[in-house]
Amino acid sequence: MKSHRLRAFDRKVLKGRLGLIGVDEAGRGALAGPVVAAAVAARSDFYDSEWCKRNASSINDSKLLTFEQREELYAKLRWLEREGRLLIGVGKGSVEDIEDLNILGATQKAMKTAVEEVLAAGDISPHDPDPLFDATLPGSTPRETLSQWEILVDGKQMKHLGYRHRAIVKGDSKALCIAMASIIAKVTRDRIMMALDCEYPHYDLASSKGYATVLHRAAILDHGPTEMHRPLFLRKLLEEPSEETQEEFGF
Repeated sequence: MKSHRLRAFDRKVLKGRLGLIGVDEAGRGALAGPVVAAAVAARSDFYDSEWCKRNASSINDSKLLTFEQREELYAKLRWLEREGRLLIGVGKGSVEDIEDLNILGATQKAMKTAVEEVLAAGDISPHDPDPLFDATLPGSTPRETLSQWEILVDGKQMKHLGYRHRAIVKGDSKALCIAMASIIAKVTRDRIMMALDCEYPHYDLASSKGYATVLHRAAILDHGPTEMHRPLFLRKLLEEPSEETQEEFGF
């Protein structure tokens, strides 16, 4: 029932637009690794397709799905992309970006990249044509523009995203297009962190995905941080361990 409500939410938001672009991120609160954003664009007819009617009920906020469910849905969404029924873009904010721009700036950079990938894949112009210079030939189909779409971003308004959008708090549990983006972002980032686990085997990355688990925090204190750790996020942990710090971090 809940996921049918996600589809109904998107259909209500469409309001005659060509489609919706859902945007979400993964890894914003982790101690290590990049923040990853994904954008998923679905045209209005996608919501009336038999695939969507049959499968929308299994799509939800990625945090509420099991590893196996996320992997299965990720594969299905990528198949839809190959079939031309969805457009998918992915962006990353590196550890260096997080240090230089802070986590909000790095997240916005990753989201902007993801949206731009979708626009490029769909040949969607980010700007409306200038009537004085519009060279559209008579009888040809005008290029789609972003103003014909609606961008939905999970969370609060992103002042520096670069594109007009609607921010939806807890959007990954309200909008189907955002929920699909959350699955792409989560699976993409998890795979990055599992690959890093082979390179840094002492840090519990395959399990923690870079978040502040007890084992991950203990490994940082025992072995020191690596280049894939976020200095801004480690300062409090690496301070001289007072009783308050030990209690907060579980030591």
